[in-house]
Amino acid sequence: MMAFIRFVDRLSTAVGKAFAWLILALTLHICWEVFARYLLNRPSAWAFDLQIMYYGILFMMAGAYTLAKNGHVRGDVLYGFLPPRVQAALDVTLYVVFFIPGVTAMVWAGWYYAGESIAIREHSSLMADGPPIYPFKVFIPVAGAFLLLQGFAEIGRCILCLRRGAWPRRADDVEEVDVDKLKQMVHVKDEDIAAADRPAAAQGQRS
Repeated sequence: MMAFIRFVDRLSTAVGKAFAWLILALTLHICWEVFARYLLNRPSAWAFDLQIMYYGILFMMAGAYTLAKNGHVRGDVLYGFLPPRVQAALDVTLYVVFFIPGVTAMVWAGWYYAGESIAIREHSSLMADGPPIYPFKVFIPVAGAFLLLQGFAEIGRCILCLRRGAWPRRADDVEEVDVDKLKQMVHVKDEDIAAADRPAAAQGQRS
């Protein structure tokens, strides 16, 4: 089971990192649009629609990656104080009762939603000659499928926790900066920081 979990985690991570490049594409596109609008006086009619599509695709395709890193928002005021086995039992119940049916419905509905959009070669209705949006809608069932696969991996992680009494370790990746961990890495203590601040504070008082 752990091999399956690690495979899905690596897949979700690879997909998330690949589509993260859309941030760069979106940034460059916005910069070019500002340049073209205000300096060249040649704005693009498709700019607003494309920006929405960039962000929408990034948002959807990052869902499985965020779940793999346990990065989704969680109301853990009480959850964090529970033993690992109780956490796992709660998680697996919520995954089975809510997550799996909800994401399955998303994939099923998104498949037909995208299919109808492709069939009519749907274009944006925000303007008379809007850009095609059926390629964008294809990402709805695709993103749902990746999210569903990661959900099964999370259920497997919960089962392992129920058996072992501890959560399996997640793969290392981008993490938020933890000040305490950073201090340990550079071998710095609070006393050292305070001592380094004293000369600067004294210099400020003299000036």
